[in-house]
Amino acid sequence: MILGILRQCTTIRNLIKRPTIVPFYKNISLLDTTCLSAIKRCHLEFRWLHRSMATGGDNTVTSKHQNRLAYERSPYLLQHATNPVEWYPWGNEAFEKARQEDKLIFLSVGYSTCHWCHVMERESFENEEIAKVMNEHFVNIKVDREERPDVDKIYMTFVQATSGGGGWPMSVWLTPELTPVFGGTYFPPVDRYYGQPGFKSLLGILSSQWKDNRQKFAESGAKVIDVLKKTTTLDVPLALSSLANSVPSPDCGEKCLEQLSRSFEPQFGGFGLAPKFPQPVNFNFLFHVYGREPDSEAGKRALDMCLHTLKMMAKGGIHDHVSQGFARYSTDERWHVPHFEKMLYDQAQLAVAYSTAFLATGDEFYADIVRDILQYVGRDLSDKSGGFYSAEDADSYPTHDAKHKKEGAFCVWTYDDVQRLLNKQIEDCNFTLADIFCYHYDIKPQGNVNPNQDPHSELRHQNVLIVTGSEEETAEKYGLALPAARAALEEGRRVLFEARQKRPRPHLDDKMLTAWNGLMISGYAKAGQVLKDSCYIDRAIKAANFVKKHLYNPTAETLLRSCYRGSDGNIVQISAPISGFVDDYAFLIRGLLDLYEACFDPSWVEWAETLQDQQDRLFWDEEGAGYFTSPASDPSILIRLKEDQDGAEPSGNSVSAHNLQRLGALLDRQELQDRAARLLAAFTSRLTRVPVALPELTSALLVHHDAPTQVFVTGRPEDPDTAALLEAVQSCLVAGRVLALADGRDRSESVLYRKCEVIRRMKPAGGRAAAYVCRRRACSLPATAPAELRALLSDPASCRALQ
Repeated sequence: MILGILRQCTTIRNLIKRPTIVPFYKNISLLDTTCLSAIKRCHLEFRWLHRSMATGGDNTVTSKHQNRLAYERSPYLLQHATNPVEWYPWGNEAFEKARQEDKLIFLSVGYSTCHWCHVMERESFENEEIAKVMNEHFVNIKVDREERPDVDKIYMTFVQATSGGGGWPMSVWLTPELTPVFGGTYFPPVDRYYGQPGFKSLLGILSSQWKDNRQKFAESGAKVIDVLKKTTTLDVPLALSSLANSVPSPDCGEKCLEQLSRSFEPQFGGFGLAPKFPQPVNFNFLFHVYGREPDSEAGKRALDMCLHTLKMMAKGGIHDHVSQGFARYSTDERWHVPHFEKMLYDQAQLAVAYSTAFLATGDEFYADIVRDILQYVGRDLSDKSGGFYSAEDADSYPTHDAKHKKEGAFCVWTYDDVQRLLNKQIEDCNFTLADIFCYHYDIKPQGNVNPNQDPHSELRHQNVLIVTGSEEETAEKYGLALPAARAALEEGRRVLFEARQKRPRPHLDDKMLTAWNGLMISGYAKAGQVLKDSCYIDRAIKAANFVKKHLYNPTAETLLRSCYRGSDGNIVQISAPISGFVDDYAFLIRGLLDLYEACFDPSWVEWAETLQDQQDRLFWDEEGAGYFTSPASDPSILIRLKEDQDGAEPSGNSVSAHNLQRLGALLDRQELQDRAARLLAAFTSRLTRVPVALPELTSALLVHHDAPTQVFVTGRPEDPDTAALLEAVQSCLVAGRVLALADGRDRSESVLYRKCEVIRRMKPAGGRAAAYVCRRRACSLPATAPAELRALLSDPASCRALQ
């Protein structure tokens, strides 16, 4: 009745046009429960009505089935909104239903661009018969792991501990008290596939056991939680108060390098065998080792491993030679056949890695890859308001009238495709543009994909572009000058790009995450510094302003996890926004510090300090040190865990150790340096036994023992002398560098000038801009010439003399 009345209101058109309306029931405190529930349903109906009226886009939900996920904003949850499964989002409604009906919870966790998540959906969650079993015997919950990394972390820890492996989709069965009792990853629908038990069989077995062996389930769940609590507690061997003795020695760095060297694959690069992941955290550590000791055997070995891997990745099929950017990982050892999803966090971290490679070598090859990555992000993962989207899917429709998606359909080419599109005779030659292109990118008439990398035969007769030689070899093969060969290849890529745009695009996950936006701010800021491109710095500033506007509460000084693109193109939020996690704070703080070193606006340091203090209040473990992944305010999180591994993304603890040291050096706050030392001490066991699990934290440990290298440049940034000194600093790879500008302006309100006595004291030398290199509160004599400053920064002996 209420819905009917509201739909007749004269303001209905305005309401429908504004899907971002604040849930008005939040402001009603005196209504009785029945009326309040009715109004809540009306609000959900309004959101459903708006989404149903939208045309095009991935968020339109039209089907004979509609479950509660239709009211969510997560692209992953919306993908499952029309499953016959009665999905619930993570929350009290589902928990209460499980308790009242005394049912197990089936928790399915994934993300919108996950290939095997799509497979399990097609095979099981869209199967009416399986859905009937799920709905009758379980309360079914869907979680987007990118929205709720805390939920994912708890139950992935359980799955890994009990099955020996992990991944997505993650499938876990929970008691109504949210205790896990059984779990795994992908399950085929029936028993005959891949040697795994079928999903339908598991549903029957677990349902029967829950009914017949309730006490056993309860006892088993309690034991699991107890074991998880014990095994996830960090082992701190010494009292954290005695920092000098508690922090591990710098020998951990040597051990980490040794462990990476043992896993390095010398032919194609990378660490370990197939499947191969980029692992940017390894590059960060290795470049740190090189920057610390560039002339040592260890430094040279570290650099060689980085450069070879980055070059082979750029030549491989994991790199999209037509539409730029990098796929998530390669299924083979050659970096050839990827899973085709493209993640924002990979683009962000690889932009930093290739920028650092260019900084270390001056080789334009690496600079071109940076530009390539940022071209892709700027074109395909950027929102008009300044934020960055999360990912593009691996799967897409092969044609506009196709009924089923295939992995890589948007990206791959048949030999005939290329011959037809590039059938242009090269002037004064007896070959075509297609001939050159097929030779250079290893395109074959029967396709170039090994069937072992194509389990579903979706890439049969298809080609994934890969460079097995070089531009020089291609030019020589066809008797062309190198510039002519490069121009031909560029023309071929342009023609294929235009042809690709006519294909059905893969799904775009337009969710915007604070953490990943923070990583991308670093990517643009670092690229802007290294490539001397102010456009990249401006893009980083735009992104930082976006986060401040849409993902930050200035009153509470807290971050949100996510926001979303509405069907009208504007930024929207869910009715109960998700609070930020430790990664959101840590990655954004790093991004802001990198942005300051690119543009020297001290307001970014001030915001970074505010966020760091808030992160310490929300996540710091006063008893055991280190940062919890989630705040203490969510009762649905059974165990507050700490991320103790640098994986596809660095852990929040690793990035925070760097942030604390950088902020402590910039703001002259010794307590931040002390907190970094306590954090490092908390991970002693991990750092001393398997530092390769935490390469990002290991480099922070080396900074702790070396002390940050502070570089203060005096003078106005618009003056040529000052700009030349800043460029000299930014063109040197210095491990643990902290850069600040003392421009002499009256900035008494700036946090830098207010808190850092060194910056206030720094003056030009003899009327000229000067640079001071400082370590452990001792500074060099002022350097006024760029060559003098470069020599000071590149000579480890001169830096040690400052200690």
